[in-house]
Amino acid sequence: MATIALEGVSKEFRISRDRRVLALEAMDLRIAEGEFVALLGPSGCGKSTILHLVAGLDEPSTGRVLVDGVPPRELQAKQELGIAFQEHALLPWRTVEGNLELPFQIAGRRPDREHIAGLIDLVGLKGFESARPSQLSGGMRQRASIARALCLNPKLLLLDEPFGALDAVTRRSMNLELQRIWQQKRITTILVTHTVEEAIFLADRVLVMSGRPGRVVREVEVPFARPRVVETMRQEAFHRMVDDLTQSLEP
Repeated sequence: MATIALEGVSKEFRISRDRRVLALEAMDLRIAEGEFVALLGPSGCGKSTILHLVAGLDEPSTGRVLVDGVPPRELQAKQELGIAFQEHALLPWRTVEGNLELPFQIAGRRPDREHIAGLIDLVGLKGFESARPSQLSGGMRQRASIARALCLNPKLLLLDEPFGALDAVTRRSMNLELQRIWQQKRITTILVTHTVEEAIFLADRVLVMSGRPGRVVREVEVPFARPRVVETMRQEAFHRMVDDLTQSLEP
């Protein structure tokens, strides 16, 4: 598991020869080891930019990003980072098992068959080891994507709208599954989502971001005990929190 620190981070993008966009400005953020944090905010506020910076896929314009006290690229080089995006990015010609072998092969390691079988079981895909992505439902493909992100026992899990393309019923089911998986692994996790209910249900802490340039304008500790169940979302206190955070997102 990892600790994350953003210290005075700003990020500027050049979108044309004479125009720049400031995506993040003077961002300070700390995430504790084993914590599940959700980022909420309007489109274009820099949520995904934060994930890219923490993943070492981009560099801040000013300030610094540290994971366990070192730059994220060091974590990336040691294959200690798991990422799952809205698009599952599974290789269509590979089976579920074959897609989970891929991280091992990229890292130059022999695939751990027992570990892969355990992850397939963990995400509820036992019996579908030989299925290709086209033979799976959207929710099943996302389960496989999350399993692949966990293959090398990462210290850090980054989730960028992983269920954004799913229907509401499947998405709720996947929220329950992700919570179950996280409780078993307790990996430091950052979730980017546009769905307030999803953020509250899954996270220990919800951070609300402003419009561009992105800043954290509100921080809310989620009070509901784990494991959270469907009935949690029916509680009056849950609905009050949803309404409160929704108002925070209004311009």
